[in-house]
Amino acid sequence: MTDYVQEQEMEIEALEAILMDEFKEIHSSESGLNISNRCFQITISPQEEDEEFTQSSVRLALIFSHTEKYPDEPPLLNVSSLKGIHSGDLKILKEKLEQEAVENLGMAMIYTLVSSAKDWLSERFAQETDEGVEDDEAKKEEVIVPHGEAVTIETFLAWRERFEAELALERAKLMPDAALSVSKEKKLTGRQWFESGRASGKAAAATAEESDEDVDDIDFDDDDFEDDEEEDMLEHYLAEKTDSSSRS
Repeated sequence: MTDYVQEQEMEIEALEAILMDEFKEIHSSESGLNISNRCFQITISPQEEDEEFTQSSVRLALIFSHTEKYPDEPPLLNVSSLKGIHSGDLKILKEKLEQEAVENLGMAMIYTLVSSAKDWLSERFAQETDEGVEDDEAKKEEVIVPHGEAVTIETFLAWRERFEAELALERAKLMPDAALSVSKEKKLTGRQWFESGRASGKAAAATAEESDEDVDDIDFDDDDFEDDEEEDMLEHYLAEKTDSSSRS
């Protein structure tokens, strides 16, 4: 015949030796089990190797009491939050532990239930930690568009004038010196230019253009070029304003 009392006492001694300060006996009125038998409480935190929980962000109490024929029948169990655990999660954990107790009948099972509770606690709250990290990373990746000075016609025209002046200056810097200054020896008077035959060449070219009446002229709309140029300049201006706002 099985000596249940002896088995229960041996398990309590083993739990005290293994869990030490995490294990203690409590009064039955504190257990929430509505019994008068001896009751015990084990403080459970997530697995120690989980760096996210080094500050014990969550912690629970596993409360149990041996029944008369334990371990051939399951112990009475209860769980309560010591820090950061909602009642809905406690209910899920309690149902899980009660199911495992049934599966482990015939052997001392309290330490097995403690290990299972530790694993559940780590997995359950590691998910929330991962989601929080993902949210933080998503926020960091959000592009913040700076709000600079509002664009008006006056500010754009003023900028355009400066831009065109700067562009002309840059083009002048790139031009060779020979193009900027023509020596007096190369300058021709009107008479010299006419006598050199260039005038006749120009006249011949003009005559050829007038005689080519069968070729359709291609009509280039100057407004199209001006519109495109203004659009490009406006985009350049907006980019410059945005860059200057972000620096400030």
